[in-house]
Amino acid sequence: MTRTTTIAAGVWVFPFLLLALSTPLWLHTYEPAMFVYLNTRFAALPSLVWAGLSLLGNAWGVLGITAPLLVLAPRLLWAWLCAAPFAILFTRLGKGLIVSPRPAAVVDNAQIFILGERLELVSMPSGHTLTAFAVASGIYFALPAARRLRHGWLFVLAAAVGLSRIAVGAHWPGDVAVGASLGLLSGMLGNGLLARMAEKHWQPCAWSLRLVALLVLGAAYPLLDSGLDFAEALPVQRVLALVALGSVAVFAWNSWARPHKLRS
Repeated sequence: MTRTTTIAAGVWVFPFLLLALSTPLWLHTYEPAMFVYLNTRFAALPSLVWAGLSLLGNAWGVLGITAPLLVLAPRLLWAWLCAAPFAILFTRLGKGLIVSPRPAAVVDNAQIFILGERLELVSMPSGHTLTAFAVASGIYFALPAARRLRHGWLFVLAAAVGLSRIAVGAHWPGDVAVGASLGLLSGMLGNGLLARMAEKHWQPCAWSLRLVALLVLGAAYPLLDSGLDFAEALPVQRVLALVALGSVAVFAWNSWARPHKLRS
């Protein structure tokens, strides 16, 4: 894979355009009616669907689902890891500076569907949505420009993660919209860090990549445990744990048995 990571100047407007267009949402112009409408309609789908999608906005879930990149495309794994510091910063700043109650603290709980723990505080932005869009954006813009369009499904999946946060009763639509815009920006900023990384970091024998493999291996434990966001997601967690363990096993073979083979 080439090291093409250029982002056209005009593309940088999109995170801010999304934030601007969603202004009525994060100002709660249509709340709580919009949240109640979406939340109750989404309840028609099984809880496993929404719990599984929400898991993909959890750091452990992301490590599990992207674990195969250790072997197939380490550079793309690094792409979202480079976006992670920005995602963490935006999430912490938002939740630390904005006093925003969650839907369960405002809406009569008898009118809505809540999956898992009843959350009431630090609503803005949706951290799961921000994480999902940071990962999608980081990987998308790490691809050569000619190949990006066919991977637009990354943003569809990230949007589904965002909708899951409404479906489980955890966030307002405005929280999701802001999380999406900041996540998109995080991935784009992370692209700048990726562009400065030396190619040695995505070789199987690189100690930096071996440390990432240890991080992926460590993700298997919480994924096997039932203590993440929702008990309903445990079957998905276990699948992701197996994906993580299998990926690390193959990586270890490539790293120690074939240490000079370059992966891009």
